[in-house]
Parts: sequence; C-alpha cells; structure tokens
Amino acid sequence: MHDAQAFTSILATLVAIIIATKLAGALAQRVGQPAVLGELLAGVLLGVSALGLIEPGDVVLSTFAELGVLILLFEIGLHTEIAALGRVVREAAAVGLVGVILPFAGGYAVALLLGLTTIQAIVCGAALTATSVGISARVLSDLGQLHTSEGRVVLGAAVFDDVLGLVILSVVTSLAAGTTVSLPSIAVKTLVAFGFIAAALVLGRVLAPPLFRVIERIEIAGTLGLFGLAFAFTMAWLADRAGSALIIGAFAAGLVLHATSQRTLVERATTEIGHFFVPVFFAFVGASVDIRTLADTGILLIGVLLTVVGIVGKFLAGYA
Repeated sequence: MHDAQAFTSILATLVAIIIATKLAGALAQRVGQPAVLGELLAGVLLGVSALGLIEPGDVVLSTFAELGVLILLFEIGLHTEIAALGRVVREAAAVGLVGVILPFAGGYAVALLLGLTTIQAIVCGAALTATSVGISARVLSDLGQLHTSEGRVVLGAAVFDDVLGLVILSVVTSLAAGTTVSLPSIAVKTLVAFGFIAAALVLGRVLAPPLFRVIERIEIAGTLGLFGLAFAFTMAWLADRAGSALIIGAFAAGLVLHATSQRTLVERATTEIGHFFVPVFFAFVGASVDIRTLADTGILLIGVLLTVVGIVGKFLAGYA
C-alpha cells in the first residue's frame, strides 16, 4: 500500500511539473525571455520555497532530472558539427579559461573580505568557476543562437568551464579533507578530463558509423532512437569513469553521431523523449533553491556579492 501511495505521489508531482513548466515556459516567451527561465521559476514554485511538491532529496525525480540533462546535452551535440566547433576552439578556450580565473579570484577575495576562512573562500571561488552547459545550451537554443559563431564560442567555453570546474572541485575537496595536493596530480586530473573528450571524438567517429549501419538493419520501429540514447548513456558512463562529467560524455556522443547518416532519426526520437525529461531537470534545479534562506541578511549579503562577482567575471571573460 505504501509503495502504491508513493507511486501515485510521483505521478501527481510529474503532472504538476509538466503543467507548471509548460505554462511558465510559454509565459516567459511571451515577455521575451527564454522558456527555460519559466521552467526554473516553476521549479522554485513547486519546490521547498513554496508548495513543497518537489523534494530535492527525491531519488526518483533526481534520476529523471539527471536523465533530462543527459538527453539535453545529447540533443545539443546532435545539432553541433565538430568542424564548426573546432573553428572557434581557440576563442572558446580563451573565454573559458578567463571565465574560470576571474570568478574564482573574485569569489575568493569577496569571501575573505566577509570574514570567511581560507578554505571557505576557496570553496566560494570554486563554486563560481562552473558554467552550466545544460542551461547555457538550452538558453542558446531557445533564443535561436546555437548555430551562430557566438553561440558556439559560448557552448565551447561552457564545456571547457565544466571540465576544468571538475578538476578544481576535486582539488578543493582534497584541500577541505586536509589532503596534500601536488601539481603533478592536478596535471594528471586535467589531462584525463580533457583527454577523454579527444579520445571519445576520435574513436567514436571511427566506430559509430559502422555500428549504426548494422543497427539500422534491425527493422523494428524506434530501434535507432533507443540505440542512440543507449550510445549517449554509455558515453556518459565512460566519461564518469574517466573522471570527467556525465554530461560531457553525452555531449560527445551527440557530436560523434552528428556525422552519421542516421542522425535525423536519432535526433527525432531523442527530441520527443526530451520533451518530457528535460523540463523535469530544470524544475528540479529550481526546486532545489530555498529562497527562504535569503531572509538571513548575512546569507543574503554573501549571495548577492558572489552573484555580482560571478556575473561580472563571466561577462568580462567575453572580451578574452
């Protein structure tokens, strides 16, 4: 009986997410904003800040959300040509690197000025280095800027930031635990993180075309789309095992399949599934924010200052 109640509760929450994200997304577009902003705000409304329908610790919804961001990055990869991304790699790397250094330095300095400890200041700085590839990609897509040179620079820089952010996170975690961190260990982590992307793209472009030609011969409806998703999830798993991010693996899978003749069918199936899972991800992100904590003036001050530093740092990175 308890299991049945838990299941119906999940169903009711999913219905609320679907209705709220679609209505809020449409409203956001009406006022000239990307739909993703409405979906995030819908999550805030449904989460701990207001209605409490979405629990940040809910394992089922968390899993759906993780699937949503993987599918989103796979979709973006399917839309992106490796050669086009390669043409802006220097600009993207420059923007990404500066977009890590400036926010980190600013966050560290602000935290120290506010009286936080050195480790706490480092954590604050590290938190400002990452750029959500999922949100960046969705905003660019909603605004129709994904295929512009500027859009590719932003997307490339976001991927660079996320990979470098993982390295920084692992270093900060070690420092917080009192473990000694050496330059060689940092270099190895960095090489592994970026090396996975290079290896995945090279090997994937060799192995994927013949593999999907064989899969295409299976005359069962939906086979190509499902195998495309299986390929993306496998790449995501391999990325995680290599010390990179799951979403980087899914994005790399999309880049690889972009060059295959089966891309259109895979993309169509992925997009249809994504219509359900992707809004769950953004709603879950919004639901995880507890705006009630901002009633504490100390937390509000730290939050506002770090937000300003993060925005200014990322904005200035564009001039790199």
